[in-house]
Amino acid sequence: MKLVVQVRLLPTPVQAAALEATLRACNEAATWVSQVAFERGEFKNFALRKLTYEQVKSRWNLGAQAAQHTIKKTCDAYATLKANLRAAVWVVLAQHATAAPRKSPLPSVPLVLSPTTTGCSRGRSPGGRCRSGPSAGG
Repeated sequence: MKLVVQVRLLPTPVQAAALEATLRACNEAATWVSQVAFERGEFKNFALRKLTYEQVKSRWNLGAQAAQHTIKKTCDAYATLKANLRAAVWVVLAQHATAAPRKSPLPSVPLVLSPTTTGCSRGRSPGGRCRSGPSAGG
């Protein structure tokens, strides 16, 4: 039997600042990992981890678990985007516009994470936490 418990964190101001700094570092690292994945055309977790893990740990001063989760989060974002595009789940850019199938299942620019979110979704969604393009973050 599985038991699900909902917990609410009530951090002190110092703890909240540390959590926010860690979240920003993870999302900055995920954006960098996304750029590496996009440039190299490598979107699989293990291969991308070989390319980025050490730099993510040292450059953003993240622990092993946070670094690996950051890389996996980026891979999952690309996998979700690719699956949605293949399944013809299109983003409607105008109210009555219809989307035509794309030749490439991935965007022409890397995904960018907003610095203060915990998840990643394709831009133009409600709360659009992750967007394509160099100027979309933040």
